[in-house]
Amino acid sequence: MALIIEKTNIEDLLLIKPNVFEDTRGYFFELFNSDEYKKAGLNFNFVQDNISKSQKGTIRGLHFQIGEYSQGKLCQVIVGNVLDVAVDIRPDSKTFGKHYSVELSSENHYQLWMPPGFAHGFSVLSKEAVFLYKCTNFYNKNNERAISFNDKELNINWKVETPVVSEKDKSAPSFKDYFNNR
Repeated sequence: MALIIEKTNIEDLLLIKPNVFEDTRGYFFELFNSDEYKKAGLNFNFVQDNISKSQKGTIRGLHFQIGEYSQGKLCQVIVGNVLDVAVDIRPDSKTFGKHYSVELSSENHYQLWMPPGFAHGFSVLSKEAVFLYKCTNFYNKNNERAISFNDKELNINWKVETPVVSEKDKSAPSFKDYFNNR
């Protein structure tokens, strides 16, 4: 399993391209192999896998957990395509408040690795999408937080015309309000 690992414009945030074997029958690739990831210098301890299915135009995010429940996430799309977005919320980082976005799809098989210290969200660009993410920590409702998906300061282009967003995500604070009031 030869992994291609690309650094992004945000430190520690990585785009991973697995080795996909294709022929007339379809394709095969290893979704995750801990030995191969360790050889590539990526030593993750995953404790929880999450899957969501969403319709076109859905935006989920920007979500994160704080404190001892902070999570690293390895994200991938199983069906469809999404715009995956990571926002650096590490106050001591030189890219604090910056975001990175990449299209993840069932065709390109890319994975996005974000260590703890990132807010995460995605928008669905296809008719529907099945999104998988492996987490380095368990979900904890008391440590769950969110930042507004349409924050003017972050200025994220979600590439959807009419966003479908939960009430919880609609009421999330702005980036500035969250960090000024914690």
